Amino acid sequence: MSRTTPASLPRNLALAYAALIAYACLHPLTGWRASGLPLFDYLLAPWPKYFILEDFLFNIAGYLPFGFLAAAALPAARPAWRSIAQATLLAALLSLGLETAQNLLPSRVASNLDLGGNTLGGLLGAVAGVRWGQDWFGANGVVYRWRAEWIIGGRTGEAGLVLLALWLLGQLSATDLLFSSGDLRTLLGIAAPLPFSAERFIAFDTMLTAASILAIGLFARCMMRARNPLPIVLLIALGIGAKTLATATFFEPGAPLAWLTPGAERGLAIGGALLLVSLMLPRLAQHALAGTALLVATALVNLMPDNPYLAYNQRLAHLSNVLNFHGLTELVDSLWPFAALAYLSALGLWRGEHLAAKAGGRGRGL
Repeated sequence: MSRTTPASLPRNLALAYAALIAYACLHPLTGWRASGLPLFDYLLAPWPKYFILEDFLFNIAGYLPFGFLAAAALPAARPAWRSIAQATLLAALLSLGLETAQNLLPSRVASNLDLGGNTLGGLLGAVAGVRWGQDWFGANGVVYRWRAEWIIGGRTGEAGLVLLALWLLGQLSATDLLFSSGDLRTLLGIAAPLPFSAERFIAFDTMLTAASILAIGLFARCMMRARNPLPIVLLIALGIGAKTLATATFFEPGAPLAWLTPGAERGLAIGGALLLVSLMLPRLAQHALAGTALLVATALVNLMPDNPYLAYNQRLAHLSNVLNFHGLTELVDSLWPFAALAYLSALGLWRGEHLAAKAGGRGRGL
């Protein structure tokens, strides 16, 4: 297992966040072609005729975390202005590259205003990162101390934390299904295999919620050092909060509890009870059960009928950044369980080799 430094976690999170930004800015990644115009003409374009304040603020907010993480990953000993300048330059170059690439997508429009908003967001995030980054990610910071106490070491632990962060991001997708993920059917445009009926939907929703609660709880447990369930409870609470925010935003009328269906209520109770019992099992059994629950939940979400009674908030249709964000969360939500299963497999192999090495060492000592 490789060793890590305090700066490695914010650096890895910044890289993962940059990849997410790239996908959101270039979504849907189809129809690439040269427009025939100079690639950088947009940099000198005049003020746009139609200005949407919400889009501009979204561009600022979207780069705030990147600036914060980039600044937090830089050495604390260097002058503050230098760290701010370097993190801001990284944000500006990332935005410049993505805005320029948008010239090759007929569905996207490169904008110097977006570039300015992204750079401003990177700058504000960098200032905050220099001020508070070490408090969070430094050798004595909150995150590093918490990680050392609760999460397994090395890049294995960091990869697990990144996956948990992506799981939380996926909960912001526009669906009323609590903690569902792995919906390849919607991603690929495949029709639901089963017709809708209230009884069938409630039954699927119950099983899906229970399996999802069990899967995410045990997935988190597999990367934890201690048996204390508090981090798992906090993770599930954050997931519920993210899903509440998403349903309040995307459904109309504003319905923050659209996810709390009769099936979700039953699934929460059943899944919570199963998770409580599972946390008492040996680590190996928890590991196997986490993978099984992930497979079951992924199968259920692709088999269950669509809910025809959801009304989406059409007022969001003119906000391109909101639609891009929805495309991003939908992709993360759809692919997350497959990445989680790969992680569990790798973690199981590492633990098996580690235990074999320990057993071999004891045998040689006898």
